[in-house]
Amino acid sequence: MIDYHVHLWPHPERADEGELALERIARYTEEAARAGVGEIALTEHIFRFVQGRAVTEGWWRDWPEWGGLPLYARAEAYYDHHATVDLDHYVATALAAKEAGLPVIVGLEVDYVPGRMEAVSALLAGYPFDVLLGSVHALENWLFDDLSDATQMAVWESRPLEEIWRAYAGAMEELAATKSCDVLAHPDLVKVAARYPDRGVIDECEERIADAAAGSGMAAEISSAGSAKPCGEDYPSPSLLARLSRRNVPITFASDSHGPARVGERNAALLRQALAAGYRSVRRFRGRQATDADLCLPGSAR
Repeated sequence: MIDYHVHLWPHPERADEGELALERIARYTEEAARAGVGEIALTEHIFRFVQGRAVTEGWWRDWPEWGGLPLYARAEAYYDHHATVDLDHYVATALAAKEAGLPVIVGLEVDYVPGRMEAVSALLAGYPFDVLLGSVHALENWLFDDLSDATQMAVWESRPLEEIWRAYAGAMEELAATKSCDVLAHPDLVKVAARYPDRGVIDECEERIADAAAGSGMAAEISSAGSAKPCGEDYPSPSLLARLSRRNVPITFASDSHGPARVGERNAALLRQALAAGYRSVRRFRGRQATDADLCLPGSAR
C-alpha cells in the first residue's frame, strides 16, 4: 500500500521551518510501516511556502464579497498565518530523506487558484517533484472547507446548495483542464460539511468530475480523510468512485494526515473500496512519471 497525501504540519499550526528534519520525516515512515504502508508522498500545501504565496498573492480579491460577508479578511489572514516556509528548504529536506533510504517521494498539494495556475506551474517546474496533487479548497474567495470559521460556515446557509455543488464541479473541471497536476485530491471535498443538494444534482456533479478526471489523464485519490469530517464518508463517495472506475481513471491512496499518528489510516478499508469498484492496480509516481502496480492485501492495517 501507499499513502500519497501526507502533511508535515497540522492545519491550525503555523509552519516552523525548524521542524523540517529527517527525524520528523522518519517518524512518519515508521508509523506508515506499522500501518502496512510501504511508501508515502510528502505533499505539503503550496500555501505553506513563501514562494507559493508570491505567485498567487491577493487572489482572494479577484472576486467581490459574497452576501456582504467579510471573506477577503479571512483568506488574507489565513495566508498570512500559513505562508512561512521556504520551498527550497522543504524540497531539499525531502530529497535528503529519500537519499537516506526513507520510503518517501517528494510532492506538493497544489491548491487551485483560477487564473494563477500558469504562474504556479512555472514556479514548480524548477523543482524535482515526484508527484503533484491538485485540490479545490476555495470557491472564488470562500474557503468552503474551513469548518472552524463562523463566517465561512455562514456562506453554506446563504447560497443554494445546488449552486455550491455546481460551482465546485466547475472548479474541478477547470483544475483538471490545466493538466498542471498528477492526482486529483479528495475529489468530492464539497461534501465535507454534510450539506447535500438533491440526488440528481449530486449525480450531475459527479459525472462532471469523473469526465474531467478522465479527460485530464490525472489519477484520483481514495482518501480516508472524509471519515473524520461531518460528512462521515471517505473521498470519493462509492458512486463517484464507480464513475471514475468506469472511465478507467487511475487511483492512489491517501490519508491526508497532518501528523504521524494517522498515516495509512484505514488503508485496508480503502483497498476494499477500490477492489469493489473494479480496480486492480494503483498508480505510483517518480519524477512525475506514472507507473501502475498490482493491488494486493496489505501486510497490516488499522
